[in-house]
Amino acid sequence: MNRQPSPVPRRRVLLAGAGAAAALAGPPLGASPARADGRHRPRAADSLQPYASYWFPDSLPSGMPGDGITWRSLAAWQPGTDRDLAFNRSTVPLARRFTPVPANTTARAGQARISALAAFDHTAGNPSQGSATADTYAPTHWALLDELVFWGGSAGEGLILAPNAPLVDAAHRNGVPVLGTVFLPPVAYGGQLRWTRDLVRRDAAGRFPLAAKLVQVATVYGFDGWFINAETGGGDAALAAEMQAFLRALRAAGAGQGVRITWYDAMNRTGQVGWQGALDDLNQSFFQDASGPVADSLFVDFRWSARSLADSGRLAEQLGRSRYELWAGVDVESAGWDTGTDWDAILPEGRDQVVSFGFYRPEWTLQHLPAGRTPGQFHAADDRFWAGEGAAAARPGGAGGWRAPATAVADRSTLTALPFATGFNTGHGLRWYEAGKVTSEAPWSHLGLQDRLPPRRWVVHTEGQHPDISWDFDDAWRGGSSLLVRGALDAPATVELFPARLPAGAATVLDLTHRLDPASGPVTVEVAVATRPAPAPGRPAPYVHLPAGTLRPGDGWRTDTVRLGPLGSGTLHALGVRLTGRGGAVVAWRLGTLAVHDGPASPAAPGGLRITDTAAVDGAVSVRLAWRRANGPVRHYELHRRLPDGSRRFLGGTCGTALYVPGLRRAGTEPAAEIEVRAVHELFTTSEPARVQLPW
Repeated sequence: MNRQPSPVPRRRVLLAGAGAAAALAGPPLGASPARADGRHRPRAADSLQPYASYWFPDSLPSGMPGDGITWRSLAAWQPGTDRDLAFNRSTVPLARRFTPVPANTTARAGQARISALAAFDHTAGNPSQGSATADTYAPTHWALLDELVFWGGSAGEGLILAPNAPLVDAAHRNGVPVLGTVFLPPVAYGGQLRWTRDLVRRDAAGRFPLAAKLVQVATVYGFDGWFINAETGGGDAALAAEMQAFLRALRAAGAGQGVRITWYDAMNRTGQVGWQGALDDLNQSFFQDASGPVADSLFVDFRWSARSLADSGRLAEQLGRSRYELWAGVDVESAGWDTGTDWDAILPEGRDQVVSFGFYRPEWTLQHLPAGRTPGQFHAADDRFWAGEGAAAARPGGAGGWRAPATAVADRSTLTALPFATGFNTGHGLRWYEAGKVTSEAPWSHLGLQDRLPPRRWVVHTEGQHPDISWDFDDAWRGGSSLLVRGALDAPATVELFPARLPAGAATVLDLTHRLDPASGPVTVEVAVATRPAPAPGRPAPYVHLPAGTLRPGDGWRTDTVRLGPLGSGTLHALGVRLTGRGGAVVAWRLGTLAVHDGPASPAAPGGLRITDTAAVDGAVSVRLAWRRANGPVRHYELHRRLPDGSRRFLGGTCGTALYVPGLRRAGTEPAAEIEVRAVHELFTTSEPARVQLPW
């Protein structure tokens, strides 16, 4: 994959994974036990740790893989023999979204959208269920994304990478499809044309077995399709024709399962790799042919120009396609918001947007920060990248400089049904909190546990100073973070939280769990609710303010319930809070949970908790656990260890029905470790536990 051209044209091929050096030098040699599906070198760490799956199409490299890498053939993959399948399967369905009235006058509904290609770890090292660190890329700006590509693949590890379940669960909760990657690298980086031929090989009946296999993987794992990046040179027109036929077969096989295809602008109809920086005659057949669509979208290489994008948009429309099915690549891997981009070529002022755009490696918002970075620093950088500085989401964008996506792209929402609740949990943290108490001191990350979060960072309506608003990891009611509003409130400030289309009736209530920091001044809190949408882009919704009480320092966490019945039956179009301080004193107010519902509910308990495997590592025991899904609606499951003193320690959570837990050690002289699993409802109520014991 090549970069956006600078004034002096340059070519840099992108390697998808950190196995690039190994690919350049050739795979390491050595002896290793063989596996039925490929070649394997054992990891030095716990052999039970599951990782996101990766494969070669069929034939494997010569020699042996590097430490901790398993070379597998996709052609040989079968769900029944996949020992990590339960840890990699997403269970959250793709939510439907709607487009609320935009937060500003320049964000266009129904025009440009955004794709993102993000690498969460190197190909062979993507943990299936998060990890014991808070230092991780945890995207939260789902409202601005139209698809996310789980970027990876390298000649030294594997070329086909399936996304891990936590990422898919988080994205699906917010209505964003996730694609796996098929990466056929350039020859200079270890690519071999035989792997391209393996991918598009037909069987004796003329079918494409690996097209069916890719659909099977996406369907069984629960993600949404494939980003196909064919950059291995040396092919010919016949191979290009087979690739195009393969895409057609993949599209046909996946049509009933909703499998999407994004094609990268690399291989063209001659079989050579020629990055066009456009949709044109050389690559059109991979996007659309005389029979109709071939790929759902095309990622245009970074060498585009204003003219090539305008021509591409016109050609797409001549083919009967939307110009917004073209992603103009924007490489932010090395410079982030300082990336030089001709934004007017994509998002011209005062005219319809030309095409959509795709960010390559937006995890720069984490990686550019120095060692010792905190989750709060990461989210501050990530919010600046997506929403701009200050309250840019509510302000029109200007020409030149960084064009924050929130100033140009209309956000979307999945808040359409009750019950709805959020604990403002970003999917990672320095500790784990329950009911305001720490139940694990260990840092953690697991995107599947991320809540639906306010999409607009941050829209505040006040005649006074704007307070600072951030995710804070020093205290929380539940999960790893809370929403912190800090500032000298010299006038009432309404903080917009969620655009919504939530049904409301006589029994509907809104719960707030909140508190003040010890040094804060007092604050009066009102719930801001709108039963009609905003009258126009950039205008506030017509809020009604309902009292939720006055908080004072030292009160601790408390939950206030506000009845919405007096508003009458109808639809809630916006949710927020209005804060009023006293005498200009600095207020530090935390919001721990917000919930809207028609009454309490609790989930049924899971059953059949069992230990499926164990391994001793450095004097500790790691376990794999599985259980039966609870009946009825379940948001996710949480596991705890019951200690001899009766307290519970959080071990982890997942949306699936299997969890890997490392590093269990004996507590005192206990004869066995007692482990519990509970189902968690959308309102964060929990079921009775299922239990199992791990004897020492």
